[in-house]
Amino acid sequence: MNPILGRRGAVVAPHSLAAQAGLDILREGGNAIEATIAVASTLAVVYPHMTGIGGDGFWLMHAPGQSMQSIDACGAAGSGVTREAYGDLASIPWRGPLAANTVAGTVSGWGAAYSYSQANWGGKLPFARLLESAIFYAREGFPVTYSQEANTRNKLDELQHQPGFSNAFLNAQGQVPRYGDRHTFPQLAATLTKLATAGTDDFYRGALAEQIARDLAAVGSLITAADLAQHQAVVKAPLSLRVSDATVYNMAPPTQGLASLLILGVYDRIRQQGWNPDNVAGIHALVEATKQAFIVRDRSVTDPDHMAVEPGTLLTSEVIQRLATSVPLDHARPWPAPNSDGDTTWIGVVDEQGRAVSMIQSIYFEFGSGVVLPESGFWWQNRGCSFDLQPGKLRSLEPGRKPFHTLNPAMAQLDDGRLLVYGTMGGEGQPQTQAAVFSRYVWGGHNVRSAVAAPRWLLGRTWAEQSTSLKLESRYPAEVIDGLKALGHPVEVVSDFDERMGHAGALVLHPTGWIEGGEDPRSDGGVAAW
Repeated sequence: MNPILGRRGAVVAPHSLAAQAGLDILREGGNAIEATIAVASTLAVVYPHMTGIGGDGFWLMHAPGQSMQSIDACGAAGSGVTREAYGDLASIPWRGPLAANTVAGTVSGWGAAYSYSQANWGGKLPFARLLESAIFYAREGFPVTYSQEANTRNKLDELQHQPGFSNAFLNAQGQVPRYGDRHTFPQLAATLTKLATAGTDDFYRGALAEQIARDLAAVGSLITAADLAQHQAVVKAPLSLRVSDATVYNMAPPTQGLASLLILGVYDRIRQQGWNPDNVAGIHALVEATKQAFIVRDRSVTDPDHMAVEPGTLLTSEVIQRLATSVPLDHARPWPAPNSDGDTTWIGVVDEQGRAVSMIQSIYFEFGSGVVLPESGFWWQNRGCSFDLQPGKLRSLEPGRKPFHTLNPAMAQLDDGRLLVYGTMGGEGQPQTQAAVFSRYVWGGHNVRSAVAAPRWLLGRTWAEQSTSLKLESRYPAEVIDGLKALGHPVEVVSDFDERMGHAGALVLHPTGWIEGGEDPRSDGGVAAW
């Protein structure tokens, strides 16, 4: 399984049409940020069950000689989104207008990245050019994937009565579109066209914002025009951690990027000769490191303005050593896995100048809240379901507060000069899959493509699953499955390339200038390179 190679640029995305849209930008002289916007906007059309402009997004941006930067494009709860607004409900509904309770930040992230590109990376392509593929597919149509058909069919009972859903996602006969059918989003095409001409700020403080606010009121969401106008994406430094052979970067809160770094830090501290991410000892260690990292995450990570500690203090050598000593090497610790779903798309781009982007955007559950805005034609996220309606909790609902996010794009600068750009969708599974990809490539002898495609494990709940077992793809040999059972892990064997394991991807920029790429056979994506 050889990686795909490029010399002048490469893109990896979970849908091949989106990857091609990004490559087209690179071939026209666009940079990695410009290509990422093209990929992200195209995914918001052709992979609609996984993402959309009604969600949130996070970016990591690397350029040689410049410090790593990130963009937090997470929207906060609206000013009228109070506990009282939910009456006697014990928790926020997963679907419907009351689930559409936080501002959609994705488009602001595109805008912040585009401005950063022009100011720091010499970006010159018009913003409208970057949305051309997305507009074309929304207006003229795109082929429905197996994943879209399956997710629409599986979730239809809970979604078909949500405002606008059936009109947007079912065909003219009111049936689920089948694999290969042509699907269009004409109202979304019109909205993207307005964005292309007016710019991303119009989504929050212009004529388009007024239209969106009318739509939100019409469907019964609590988000208002004032909430949209209040929103701004934030450019800031990411979190980082030194491990053997590399410095690893990830997003700061409100995301779980801290957990992704902790897993690698703990595993690096305890790994021994003969362990690897594909044998019983290595998988066990990674699973137990995951448990320790998630305990820290669930005690600490929330809106950064509400955290009791600085995130960096949870990445010190002392903290990692304490977690490492809590890892049992001869048995599995009990795991009461918290609830966390999520549907997401991850994008990686490297350009000819060695600049790179790791970007992720999401609507949380498949199809988000299920609410489709009647005039604007896009679907709103349900990320605010992660809030707690009980006061005094780590993630209690408050107006203006950012929700906890599973999203966390990753990047690593290896000591030998290689740059690893990687990430995945998958809710609770994101840090775990990142750990598998990184440890396989950096410490486990894999090339970048096999690091992504090899059998994967997943602890607990994920984007399409509620069980708390340790899931292993059936491609693992019997001795691995039996060995993990013997250690006390509640093993569940799943299909050979199981979509619940996430849609991962990775690019590696070598000091020679060659770019390797690996796509996930569990997705509909690919690597596009030249």
